[in-house]
Amino acid sequence: MQLEIMPRKKRLPAGRAPLLLLLCQLVRALDVPLDLVQPPTITQQSPKDYIIDPRENIVIQCEAKGKPPPSFSWTRNGTHFDIEKDPLVTMKPGSGTLTINIMSEGKAETYEGVYQCTARNERGAAISNNIVVRPSRSPLWTKEKLEPITLRNGQSLILPCRPPLGLPPPIIFWMDNSFQRLPQSERVSQGLNGDLYFSNVLPEDTREDYICYARFNHTQTIQQKQPISVKVISVDELNDTIAANLNDSEFYSAKSNRERPPTFLTPEGNASHKEELRGNVLSLECIAEGLPTPIIYWIKEDGTLPINRTFYKNFKKTLQIIQVSEADSGNYQCIAKNPLGAIYHTISVTVKAAPYWIMAPQNLVLSPGEDGRLICRANGNPKPRISWLSNGVPIEIAPDDPSRNIDGDTIIFSNVQERSSAVYQCNASNEYGYLLANAFVNVLAEPPRILTSANTLYQVITDRPALLDCAFFGSPLPTVEWFKGAKGSALREDIYVLHENGTLEIPVAQKDSTGTYTCVARNKLGMAKNEVHLEIKDATRIIKQPEYAVVQRGGTVSFECKVKHDHTLIPTITWLKDSGELPNDGRFTVDKDHLVVADVWDNDGGTYTCVANTTLDNVSASAVLSVVAPTPTPAPTYDVPNPPFDLELTDQLDKSVQLSWTPGNDNNSPITKFIIEYEDAMHEAGLWHHQTEVSGMQTTAQLKLSPYVNYSFRVMAVNSLGRSLPSEASEQYLTKAAEPDTNPTAVEGLGSEPDNLVITWKPLNGFESNGPGLQYKVSWRQKDGDDEWTSVVVANVSKYIVSGTPTFVPYLIKVQALNDVGFAPEPAVVMGHSGEDLPMVAPGNVRVNVVNSTLAEVHWDPVPLKSIRGHLQGYRIYYWKAQSSSKRNRRHLEKKILTFQGSKTHGMLPGLEPFSHYTLNVRVVNGKGEGPASPDRVFTTPEGVPSAPSSLKIVNPTLDSLTLEWDPPSRPNGILTEYTLKYQPINSTHELGPLVDLKIPANKTRWTLKNLNFSTRYKFYFYAQTAAGSGSQITEEAVTNVDEAMASRQVDIATQGWFIGLMCAVALLILILLIVCFIRRNKGGKYPVKEKEDAHADPEIQPMKEDDGTFGEYSDAEDHKPLKKGSRTPSDRTVKKEDSDDSLVDYGEGVNGQFNEDGSFIGQYSGKKEKEPAEGNESSEAPSPVNAMNSFV
Repeated sequence: MQLEIMPRKKRLPAGRAPLLLLLCQLVRALDVPLDLVQPPTITQQSPKDYIIDPRENIVIQCEAKGKPPPSFSWTRNGTHFDIEKDPLVTMKPGSGTLTINIMSEGKAETYEGVYQCTARNERGAAISNNIVVRPSRSPLWTKEKLEPITLRNGQSLILPCRPPLGLPPPIIFWMDNSFQRLPQSERVSQGLNGDLYFSNVLPEDTREDYICYARFNHTQTIQQKQPISVKVISVDELNDTIAANLNDSEFYSAKSNRERPPTFLTPEGNASHKEELRGNVLSLECIAEGLPTPIIYWIKEDGTLPINRTFYKNFKKTLQIIQVSEADSGNYQCIAKNPLGAIYHTISVTVKAAPYWIMAPQNLVLSPGEDGRLICRANGNPKPRISWLSNGVPIEIAPDDPSRNIDGDTIIFSNVQERSSAVYQCNASNEYGYLLANAFVNVLAEPPRILTSANTLYQVITDRPALLDCAFFGSPLPTVEWFKGAKGSALREDIYVLHENGTLEIPVAQKDSTGTYTCVARNKLGMAKNEVHLEIKDATRIIKQPEYAVVQRGGTVSFECKVKHDHTLIPTITWLKDSGELPNDGRFTVDKDHLVVADVWDNDGGTYTCVANTTLDNVSASAVLSVVAPTPTPAPTYDVPNPPFDLELTDQLDKSVQLSWTPGNDNNSPITKFIIEYEDAMHEAGLWHHQTEVSGMQTTAQLKLSPYVNYSFRVMAVNSLGRSLPSEASEQYLTKAAEPDTNPTAVEGLGSEPDNLVITWKPLNGFESNGPGLQYKVSWRQKDGDDEWTSVVVANVSKYIVSGTPTFVPYLIKVQALNDVGFAPEPAVVMGHSGEDLPMVAPGNVRVNVVNSTLAEVHWDPVPLKSIRGHLQGYRIYYWKAQSSSKRNRRHLEKKILTFQGSKTHGMLPGLEPFSHYTLNVRVVNGKGEGPASPDRVFTTPEGVPSAPSSLKIVNPTLDSLTLEWDPPSRPNGILTEYTLKYQPINSTHELGPLVDLKIPANKTRWTLKNLNFSTRYKFYFYAQTAAGSGSQITEEAVTNVDEAMASRQVDIATQGWFIGLMCAVALLILILLIVCFIRRNKGGKYPVKEKEDAHADPEIQPMKEDDGTFGEYSDAEDHKPLKKGSRTPSDRTVKKEDSDDSLVDYGEGVNGQFNEDGSFIGQYSGKKEKEPAEGNESSEAPSPVNAMNSFV
């Protein structure tokens, strides 16, 4: 039994057999009664972000239910929180709620942290969210000295607030010393950051008490900033002040110095960016200065603002969009405009999303042996990661459960047992937050029980839906059926709707729906039933409605409202004026049916509504009162027609009748047509169907009729303004019965058990029955036999079960309708099959052909059709890799399954592991399931080539040797026979030297290469081999060390004066050679040397480096270009693409080389660093002065 959400309701077709509420599939999650064993469920917990008042005790809530009652424990900051060791912490008895007593002693800050509650019993453990507990803070303003602000009339101004950071952030507002809020307008307004913005100042803005207040709601405290003094000087005052010192031409103009186009005070620039989370309120702000005061407008580029979610605040300076979603991302533009110009600012909005549920996991109640699934689907931006926990432990390390299989966001359970009960947690998280949901799997075996109270009385108004509850529980999930009356049969008419929760709905309740109803719930463990009672009441109606009235001033008007209601219900009459209460005025008088207004005034005009209320329904009717001075001249009334009347039936025949009527007033708009509808009081009482339409000039119509229908007719008139109300119904006319015209459709024959044949069909509805006593003649015979047709006549149901049939035999089937008058025409014959059974035999002669190390082909002989005993679905191969004894103890064998559709007798098994032992068997599959398995066949995959060695590193470099260490391949795919090591030197121009090939025994993991060149870089290619061939290679590079004694001597020589002079001469020679090369290159010579003189301040030779005694060197910029493809490929082995696309830069941070007289590169290969470790890809040391000298000798 699987309990999940399904569509709201299901309507059964007419005449269907007992209306069973088949909830054996997916239905909504139900609560397990608390008297039954069940895992814990968290029912109440504190919010994730829990800000507390440090002046009060801390209460962290955690409530849970379960059977047995759960025990509770807490973690704090990821570790166990031992409550007993802290005298200030107590846990509420029978609950997990913590109370931390900080009122008497202790500080709230001591208990800041992340708390998580666990509720546990023998069936599992549920966990709460991570509850982050933080005390609220309301710090004081930093004291500062604020200088008075003086500015000229018309200038812009920003008064900063800069409130202290609090938790949660404070609410900002500006007031004066008298605690009166400062008035704000399009000119003066407070920004989102709390600052006060003046688009332009006026003299009345002068005051000494601009005070910014910060209200911290959590602690109910208010902090205030020091008052700010602002003085605005008008142009006249400024001119008076400077009149004695300036001539006439220097006076300020009253207009030209004030008016200006807009500019933005916030935000700055032409564009900005805003990021907001889905579901939050997006607030965008633009505040501009200018004179006259600018007006702000908002638009969304390439889109429109959402109508129902967009609001403007702060005199349209703030645009707010509530419940923002990803669709609200885009560019928003604010425009500030005044008569002197306009400016624009674009805000790019990106909407991200914390995780939100698409489908949260629901509790599962399963009986032993059943299957089910937990589904956890969430979305967000970025896409959240889904992880599962079992009883609060990550599922990867939770105890293994053979009935459980995890498939991404779904856990699939198969053949559950009582030990499978547990609480699973789904966590969906991204960088913006997380969701945590608990869902338990409870394995129970319980007979049905009805949870709805017995003898509940339901009262419903006629022609309205009636909903009769039958809440139930059981495991396996019970089936539910409803009965009416003490000895009634199961409900089967198509007027009923059955809901998955057991509720019976009567869509249109009638008087004859009154009675006692019984719901019965059954499963294999038992049965339960419950009775409820239904009473149908007459609807409350206003039979005399108030009418439109025009009355002169001082007159009296009366509105009438006459109500008809069920005699068992007591209505109350209420009068409203313009949807509100009547004025409390003695001129308004209400009695039983009337509202009287005396001495009418102008403001008495409006809409008056009469409302009649009962405990079950309410109705209302309205009329408009117009108050005028003179007697009004009535204008022509244009309206829909009045309904036709005086309907009469004549020429009554078996299949036709003539209807005539008298048209109502057309209300100054000619009638264009009449619409005729009919009601079948016998089969569909209260439902009106379209019959026909006739011209507006006709007042009669000849109507075609069907047999055995109790007709009533009504007529509606139509003009250009619409359709009239329906006329009163005509007298009823019952046509004679006749045999059915049609047979049932959708006839099928399928077996539900191996020894039966279930014949189903779609029944005829009442209108199609054509007469009383509708029945069905069901006939069947074996298709391949000589038997005669076997027939049975059944009541108005939708299926018949033939028992005792052979297994999976084709049958010919037909279903014919009949009633008390006769039979319908001969029905069509359809073919069906009796029930399937599991196949009897396994496929034979199973052969395995190993194609290669990862692929095998399996052949088998087909199972005889008679032994399949059902529709052949295909063949299924189970195969698994043999595990070592140690692995087998840790986990079950992982069997893989491949299904081959239809009658195929061979198939390929891909993705095998080389050098492995496999076992397989084959089974045939039909609609019932799998047959027995064939005998296990064991086969072995051959060896394959190994993977690359897991690692390769160079250690202990010396002057002429290098030691290689490696780890064997992670996947040998066979028995390693040997390792192959190839290496070659790399000279200073990055050219590769001769390749040396070396074979190393397979049992080695370390090898030392001797007699190597000094201070030389080598490249190594290393791979393993099996009998199947060579595996992937791994490469590495390293450099042999320079002799330290020689380096020391070189440093000593470099300090000698003669050597310095010699080096200067060599440097001068190099410079001359470079100039010659440069000249020849400009003339098209063959020397590809590029000058780098522009990279040095001194055109002469670079100075000697004091730290290592070496000369600065020239290098060709092209030395840094990658080698051409294949330039470093060994002569006898192809290097992988990633190994061949090397560049000189790969061997060090730079190439500082020297050039010979012919322009060739002869310097040693080196990096820029003074000294680096000679391992891996590190560069060798720079060349010494001695080597540089030797290069030119």
